[in-house]
Amino acid sequence: MKYKVVLKRSEEGFSVSCPGLPGCWSQGKTEEEALANIREAIREYLEARDAAFLR
Repeated sequence: MKYKVVLKRSEEGFSVSCPGLPGCWSQGKTEEEALANIREAIREYLEARDAAFLR
């Protein structure tokens, strides 16, 4: 599944969020690092959501 992300330059590097998953965001010193981090954050978000649903 694909999710749209919003990447913004910040004082520390880049922040990135996923509007389709409320509260799912990350950051990185570089654009590439931020995008890699949001991929991981999305994966963990979905795992937590699915685990909560199965309870």
